[in-house]
Amino acid sequence: MARAFRAASPLPLPSSSSRSATAPSGGGGSGSFTWLLKKRSSKAPQRSGPSGQEAEDEGDEEEAGAAALSTAQSSSTDEQSSSSSSSSSSSRKKRADALARLRSVFLAAITHRRRRRQLGSCVTGTIFGRRRGRVHVALQTDPRSAPVLLVEMAAYSTGALVRVSSGLVRLALECEKPPLNAGEKRRPLLEEPTWRAYCNGLKCGYAVHRECGADEWRVLGAVEQVSVGAGVLPDDGAAGGAGEGDLMYMRAKFERVVGSRDSEAFYMMNPDGSGGPELSIYLLRV
Repeated sequence: MARAFRAASPLPLPSSSSRSATAPSGGGGSGSFTWLLKKRSSKAPQRSGPSGQEAEDEGDEEEAGAAALSTAQSSSTDEQSSSSSSSSSSSRKKRADALARLRSVFLAAITHRRRRRQLGSCVTGTIFGRRRGRVHVALQTDPRSAPVLLVEMAAYSTGALVRVSSGLVRLALECEKPPLNAGEKRRPLLEEPTWRAYCNGLKCGYAVHRECGADEWRVLGAVEQVSVGAGVLPDDGAAGGAGEGDLMYMRAKFERVVGSRDSEAFYMMNPDGSGGPELSIYLLRV
């Protein structure tokens, strides 16, 4: 029976000891794949040849391409960010310029309103000009402010006014009162452009509204510390009118009396308070 059983039994399986004997000492369970490992190890030195160099070159080219792509992307993002920053800065600059212009317009309007509102019952009046030149009449709210009224009498000299001023002097300026259209507002009396001038009832040409220029500011700045007085200013030749004689001035305080929108009067105030006004200026719109 034992013999028959041995003959009928299949071939014995390899034991674990035999597998461990055939397997290499370093890799358990990989003894049946030793030929694959040998094949890989035999192909590994061949990578150092020309084909291996080409593979390395291809890898370097891929790395260089990736680096160039990333550089291009970063440069494009930098350009986009710089363009967006420049556009935003230009828009901010435009906005700031617009705000500055708007602020200047509002300040000019507010200053003009304040100047008109500050024109109270007392103003500073200055009459100046060359002896043989034209007469200038300036009215200021205070000695340092811009004139609220500056007119130039075209056909009347300062010397003639000085000769008349030995007595009472009445200067009258008249302007036209044209009809207004629907919705149109009449300009303030002190801003009328042209006037007819009269001195003590006699017509003496026309008077023109003027802006305060450099020559006028020079005279007003020279007499800024003078409250009441008259005299001759030193001639530095800046005005270029030395042939018209000395530069004369008369300065005093004037009381302002408003009759209506079309009439105002300015009476010179004597420092001692005695006697009537020696000089009066009338503005009429007829």
